[in-house]
Amino acid sequence: MEMKKAIPISENGVSAGFPSPADDYIQESLDLNEYVVKHPAATFFVRVAGDSMIEAGIHDRDILVVDRSLTPKNNDIIIAVLDNEFAVKIFRRKSGSVLLDAANDEYPPLKMKEGMNLEVWGVVTYVIHPV
Repeated sequence: MEMKKAIPISENGVSAGFPSPADDYIQESLDLNEYVVKHPAATFFVRVAGDSMIEAGIHDRDILVVDRSLTPKNNDIIIAVLDNEFAVKIFRRKSGSVLLDAANDEYPPLKMKEGMNLEVWGVVTYVIHPV
Protein backbone atom coordinates (compact mmCIF):
# COMPACT_ATOMS: atom_id res chain seq x y z
CA MET A 1 0.00 0.00 0.00
CA GLU A 2 1.45 3.36 -1.05
CA MET A 3 1.77 6.03 1.64
CA LYS A 4 0.81 9.61 0.82
CA LYS A 5 3.53 12.09 1.61
CA ALA A 6 2.76 15.66 2.55
CA ILE A 7 5.30 18.03 1.04
CA PRO A 8 6.57 20.95 3.14
CA ILE A 9 5.36 24.44 2.21
CA SER A 10 6.64 27.79 3.38
CA GLU A 11 4.09 29.96 5.15
CA ASN A 12 5.31 33.04 3.29
CA GLY A 13 4.78 33.47 -0.44
CA VAL A 14 7.65 33.80 -2.87
CA SER A 15 8.32 37.12 -4.56
CA ALA A 16 7.68 37.19 -8.30
CA GLY A 17 9.45 40.55 -8.52
CA PHE A 18 12.57 41.55 -6.63
CA PRO A 19 13.86 39.00 -4.14
CA SER A 20 13.00 39.50 -0.49
CA PRO A 21 14.47 37.84 2.60
CA ALA A 22 12.88 34.42 3.10
CA ASP A 23 12.21 32.52 6.28
CA ASP A 24 14.57 29.63 6.86
CA TYR A 25 11.86 27.40 8.22
CA ILE A 26 8.88 25.50 6.93
CA GLN A 27 5.58 26.26 8.65
CA GLU A 28 3.33 23.42 7.48
CA SER A 29 2.91 20.63 4.93
CA LEU A 30 0.76 20.57 1.83
CA ASP A 31 -1.10 17.55 0.51
CA LEU A 32 -2.09 18.40 -3.07
CA ASN A 33 -5.11 16.11 -2.82
CA GLU A 34 -6.45 18.27 0.01
CA TYR A 35 -5.75 21.41 -2.02
CA VAL A 36 -7.19 20.48 -5.44
CA VAL A 37 -9.79 17.80 -4.63
CA LYS A 38 -12.92 19.20 -2.98
CA HIS A 39 -15.22 16.20 -3.62
CA PRO A 40 -13.05 13.04 -3.64
CA ALA A 41 -15.83 10.64 -4.65
CA ALA A 42 -16.69 12.81 -7.67
CA THR A 43 -13.21 13.87 -8.79
CA PHE A 44 -11.01 12.38 -11.48
CA PHE A 45 -7.87 13.35 -13.38
CA VAL A 46 -7.52 13.38 -17.15
CA ARG A 47 -4.56 14.06 -19.43
CA VAL A 48 -5.04 16.57 -22.27
CA ALA A 49 -4.30 15.67 -25.89
CA GLY A 50 -4.14 18.57 -28.34
CA ASP A 51 -3.99 22.36 -28.41
CA SER A 52 -7.61 23.51 -28.67
CA MET A 53 -7.51 25.08 -25.17
CA ILE A 54 -4.07 26.71 -25.31
CA GLU A 55 -5.38 30.27 -24.81
CA ALA A 56 -7.03 29.12 -21.55
CA GLY A 57 -3.63 27.96 -20.25
CA ILE A 58 -4.35 24.29 -20.98
CA HIS A 59 -1.57 22.61 -22.98
CA ASP A 60 -1.02 19.24 -24.61
CA ARG A 61 -0.17 16.62 -21.95
CA ASP A 62 -1.43 18.77 -19.02
CA ILE A 63 -3.40 17.02 -16.29
CA LEU A 64 -6.87 18.35 -15.52
CA VAL A 65 -8.63 17.94 -12.19
CA VAL A 66 -12.32 17.40 -12.96
CA ASP A 67 -15.21 17.52 -10.49
CA ARG A 68 -18.32 15.60 -11.60
CA SER A 69 -20.41 16.95 -8.71
CA LEU A 70 -20.44 20.50 -10.13
CA THR A 71 -23.09 21.78 -12.52
CA PRO A 72 -21.44 23.77 -15.31
CA LYS A 73 -22.05 27.51 -15.40
CA ASN A 74 -21.58 29.80 -18.35
CA ASN A 75 -17.87 30.02 -19.31
CA ASP A 76 -16.80 27.03 -17.17
CA ILE A 77 -14.27 24.69 -18.75
CA ILE A 78 -15.79 21.23 -18.93
CA ILE A 79 -15.06 17.67 -19.96
CA ALA A 80 -17.79 16.59 -22.32
CA VAL A 81 -18.67 13.53 -24.31
CA LEU A 82 -19.91 14.73 -27.67
CA ASP A 83 -21.20 12.01 -29.96
CA ASN A 84 -19.10 9.40 -28.09
CA GLU A 85 -15.86 11.46 -28.12
CA PHE A 86 -14.28 13.15 -25.11
CA ALA A 87 -13.46 16.84 -25.38
CA VAL A 88 -12.38 19.70 -23.13
CA LYS A 89 -14.25 22.89 -24.05
CA ILE A 90 -15.67 26.12 -22.68
CA PHE A 91 -19.36 25.69 -21.82
CA ARG A 92 -21.55 28.53 -23.03
CA ARG A 93 -25.31 28.88 -22.93
CA LYS A 94 -26.67 31.57 -25.23
CA SER A 95 -30.29 32.25 -26.17
CA GLY A 96 -31.31 28.81 -24.93
CA SER A 97 -28.64 27.03 -27.00
CA VAL A 98 -25.52 25.30 -25.75
CA LEU A 99 -22.22 26.14 -27.38
CA LEU A 100 -18.92 24.37 -26.77
CA ASP A 101 -16.07 26.71 -27.52
CA ALA A 102 -12.35 26.15 -27.90
CA ALA A 103 -9.71 28.50 -26.54
CA ASN A 104 -7.81 28.55 -29.84
CA ASP A 105 -8.97 30.57 -32.85
CA GLU A 106 -8.06 27.68 -35.14
CA TYR A 107 -10.98 25.62 -33.79
CA PRO A 108 -14.56 26.73 -34.50
CA PRO A 109 -17.22 26.69 -31.77
CA LEU A 110 -19.54 23.69 -31.69
CA LYS A 111 -23.22 24.60 -31.50
CA MET A 112 -25.39 21.79 -30.26
CA LYS A 113 -27.93 20.75 -32.86
CA GLU A 114 -30.84 18.33 -32.91
CA GLY A 115 -29.56 14.77 -32.95
CA MET A 116 -26.21 15.57 -31.31
CA ASN A 117 -25.54 13.69 -28.10
CA LEU A 118 -23.85 15.79 -25.38
CA GLU A 119 -23.03 14.57 -21.89
CA VAL A 120 -21.14 16.80 -19.46
CA TRP A 121 -18.74 14.66 -17.43
CA GLY A 122 -17.55 17.37 -15.12
CA VAL A 123 -16.15 20.83 -14.56
CA VAL A 124 -12.40 21.42 -14.73
CA THR A 125 -11.25 22.90 -11.42
CA TYR A 126 -7.45 22.84 -11.79
CA VAL A 127 -4.81 22.45 -14.48
CA ILE A 128 -1.44 20.88 -13.69
CA HIS A 129 1.38 21.43 -16.15
CA PRO A 130 5.14 21.68 -16.13
CA VAL A 131 6.93 24.98 -16.63
